[in-house]
Amino acid sequence: MKHFLHETDFKASELPALFALARELKQNRGRHARPLAGQTWAMIFSKSSTRTRVSFEVGIHELGGNPLFLNRNDIQLGRGETIADTARVLSRFVHGLVVRTFDHAEVQQLADMGTIPVINALTDLLHPCQIFADAFTLMERWGPSSLGSDAASRGDDLVGSLRGRKIAFVGDRGCNVANSWILGANLFGMKISLAGPPGFDAAPEFDQLLAREGFAGGYHFTTDPVEAVRDADVVYTDVWVSMGKEEETSERIRVMSPYAVTEELFAAAKPDALFMHCLPAHAGEEVMQEVLDSPRCIIFDQAENRLHVQKAILATLAAGRT
Repeated sequence: MKHFLHETDFKASELPALFALARELKQNRGRHARPLAGQTWAMIFSKSSTRTRVSFEVGIHELGGNPLFLNRNDIQLGRGETIADTARVLSRFVHGLVVRTFDHAEVQQLADMGTIPVINALTDLLHPCQIFADAFTLMERWGPSSLGSDAASRGDDLVGSLRGRKIAFVGDRGCNVANSWILGANLFGMKISLAGPPGFDAAPEFDQLLAREGFAGGYHFTTDPVEAVRDADVVYTDVWVSMGKEEETSERIRVMSPYAVTEELFAAAKPDALFMHCLPAHAGEEVMQEVLDSPRCIIFDQAENRLHVQKAILATLAAGRT
């Protein structure tokens, strides 16, 4: 049984079929097969959400399934029931779990102790669904507009369009999106450079994960944002104050302010570079409104593609259930 907890839970050889399916589901929305028919997928959320919750609920429904939203505080997990017992019980009731929480160890334990597929919809360590949607958004821009009938060859053309491209992440280098993009860039054959203030490094467990996957040293880090974005095909940022870090707001804004994506910083990348942000964006903090208004800003394409890529992930995991 396959789970999707990290980007690398899909092997490089599996990516072409996955992204070809995402394109097919997008192009034929409402006219495709319903691989989740008769299934119920529970969604355990410890963090509030707009894009993640809506895209998963709509996606499960469009694939024929029933989404069951479970706020952590509304179930016994919020009153002290163990994660292991929650995993065992829910495995008797539902066909899969979508989990958005703080501690990455929780999704890992739910996967280890249950008997159903588990999808990481965000932890403090990683955000793999976001990065796969982002990658697909770039494939749409850079890949062939018309593809052949064979799913594998179609996907090879899409995934191949990322190889050798450079993405620059500016801001909180230790956030989940930055971590996931390091994994994703190495998986897709891209180069990644990150810029941020000293002291905002990755969590130790991420460095351990990177080493286990054979990607140790697979990124460049600098405290100079101009150096990071030079020759970049994509400039990416995220909020400076993630959920759970609110008590650090004033200090984070102070030390991160030199890393705001301004028009001047964006201009230091390639002339046709794209701007990406996983949203919500705080205009005037991590990115200026002028950059958000640029025709090269593709943030809403990213948001839409959460739906289509997650549907492909759901369908693939459902097909592999035992």
